Amino acid sequence: MTDSAPKDPIFNLPFALLCLSSLLFSASFNMLIPDLPAYLSRLGGAEYKGLIIALFTLTAGISRPFSGKLTDTVGRVPIMAIGSIVCFVCGFLYPILTSVSGFLFLRLIHGFSTGFKPTATSAYVADIVPRERWGEALGIHGLCFSTGMAIGPAIGSYISGLYSINVLFYCSSAFALMSIIILMNMKETLKNKQSFTFSALKIYKTDIIAVRVLPAAIVTLLSYVGYGAILTLIPDWGDHLGISNKGIFFMIFTVASLLIRFVAGKISDKHGRLNVAIAGLIILCIALIMIGSSYNQFGLFSGAIVYGIATGILSPALNAWTIDLSDPEHRGKAVATMYIALEVGIGMGALFAGWAYQDVVTMIPSILYGTGAVAFSALIYLIYWKNKNLKQIS
Repeated sequence: MTDSAPKDPIFNLPFALLCLSSLLFSASFNMLIPDLPAYLSRLGGAEYKGLIIALFTLTAGISRPFSGKLTDTVGRVPIMAIGSIVCFVCGFLYPILTSVSGFLFLRLIHGFSTGFKPTATSAYVADIVPRERWGEALGIHGLCFSTGMAIGPAIGSYISGLYSINVLFYCSSAFALMSIIILMNMKETLKNKQSFTFSALKIYKTDIIAVRVLPAAIVTLLSYVGYGAILTLIPDWGDHLGISNKGIFFMIFTVASLLIRFVAGKISDKHGRLNVAIAGLIILCIALIMIGSSYNQFGLFSGAIVYGIATGILSPALNAWTIDLSDPEHRGKAVATMYIALEVGIGMGALFAGWAYQDVVTMIPSILYGTGAVAFSALIYLIYWKNKNLKQIS
């Protein structure tokens, strides 16, 4: 599909299969998040809660240059499949490696899943959708990925409460397996596909970062620091406020994100990525302050709604802006660069939150306010970049 086919539909079978696979993949690893902090405490590793997300994002970030290069050479579909396969395998290993070190090792390995699948998925979307509808398509795909984020934690908490956390781990593998089955029936879109060789794993400096998309990467990094803190702190913060199902917060903010994604992508196509991203960052700063200021369930859930609106606006705009800035022949590397920034941001937020928290619940508001300040710095940078590069704004 070429950029010169504006009337070509995006609601076709390949796009639908891609979205369904991403929904299942997202649910697979997100359903574990609410129960992992308490699980790690039971293993005797309460002081390592910050590493639950940080280790996951570390390997996700490290793997991005490899996934970007392989996406542009070996193909989109096999690289997407690798991500789902990692989730499938890890779900069976959690009940086996039950020491603190074994658990943390698995979090490190599990991170390879998001290092591979989303990179190839974004490139696949750009292949099958006209350029002028990238924002809309990425918004819809993000909606499906976010649906997995919404149902995953809620389902996970329900399963672990009704059965056991080991059953939850196996259910995570089952969701990943369904994602793999869908990918097996998808057509490859990379035209000049090459056979895999181990030399393809050799990474040069030029393979790591797509310099052209660094502005989008910087904004992405700064805006996701708060998300790393939220993933680390919200299970305990919700418990402190009397919320029994630790997945409810994630479900609420993700549902809010889903609803806004119906229009956010189209708006970014029509009114410009940067204008939409600026609005999203303003709302993001407000949301982090609201969540940190919450002293009851209503306040926390209200903050979750506003946070969901912010991420629903930001995500498709930043994804589309990244592709706008990229070289068509190196879309995989461009998307990988953006995701490296995303993982670094989440990892930094998780490490900072874990270091500052130390199981002292009264520290949580101050930590969230700090991440709000980081998001505000992203807003200042984006406004500066926009004013300096008006001709590049689409």
